[in-house]
Amino acid sequence: MPDNRATPFLSILGLLTLWVVAALLTDDPQTLPTPWQLIPLFQRELASGELVHHLGATLIRVMWAFTLAMGFGVALGIVMGRSERVNRWLDPWLVIFLNLPALVLIVLCYLWIGLTEIAAILAVTFNKIPNVATVVREGARALSPDLDAMAKVYRMSWLARLRHVVLPQLAPYIAAAARGGVAVIWKIVLVVEFLGRSSGIGFQIHLYFQLFDVAMVLVYALSFIFVMLLVEWAILQPWERRVRRWRSA
Repeated sequence: MPDNRATPFLSILGLLTLWVVAALLTDDPQTLPTPWQLIPLFQRELASGELVHHLGATLIRVMWAFTLAMGFGVALGIVMGRSERVNRWLDPWLVIFLNLPALVLIVLCYLWIGLTEIAAILAVTFNKIPNVATVVREGARALSPDLDAMAKVYRMSWLARLRHVVLPQLAPYIAAAARGGVAVIWKIVLVVEFLGRSSGIGFQIHLYFQLFDVAMVLVYALSFIFVMLLVEWAILQPWERRVRRWRSA
C-alpha cells in the first residue's frame, strides 16, 4: 500500500496521465496541448516577468478578500449563533445572499463603485461572508454550556472568554470555513478580473480567450492552481489538523 502522504501526488499523476492520453487522442495542440508543450510557454512568461506580475496581482486580491470575508463572517456567525433574536432577524439576509449569484454581485459592485480595486475586492468579500457566517454560526450553536458557565463563575471578561473559551471551540469550524473560503474566493477573483480588471490571472485568461489560445489559458490557469495547492497543503491542511487535535486528545 502506498504511503498516505504520497496519495495526493499519485492522484495528480493519474490526472496528468488522463490529460496526456486525451491530448494524444485529440492530436491537435491548438485544441489540447500536452503538458510538456506548455513548459516553453511557462518559461517564457516567467522570464518576461508577466506571469509573476499577474500572479502577484491576483494573490493580493485573494488575500484582501479572504481576510475581510473571514473577519466579518466569523464575527457575524458568532453573534448569530449566540443570539437567537439576532439570528431570526439576519437569517433571511443570509439566505438571500447565499443564493444571490456571484456574477450579479460582481456586476452591481462594478456599476455602483466603478471598475476599481475596491469594487473588485468588495464583490468577492460580499460573496464569501454568508458562507463563512453559516459555518461559524453552527459552531457557535454547538458551544459547550458547561464551559460557558465556568467562564461566568470565574467572572472572565468578554475578551478573555472569547479568547480562551469561545475561539478554541470554534477553531475547527473556522478552519473549515477558511479552507472552503480560499477555494471559492480565488475562483471568484478570477471572474472579477475577467470582467473588469487590467491585471491578474483572470485578465490574462480573458486576453488569451479572445485570441483562442488554449495553451496560454492553461499556462496561467495551472500556474495559479499550483500556487493555491501549495497554500492548501502547506498552510491550511496542517492548520486544520492542528485545531482538530484537541478533539482526539
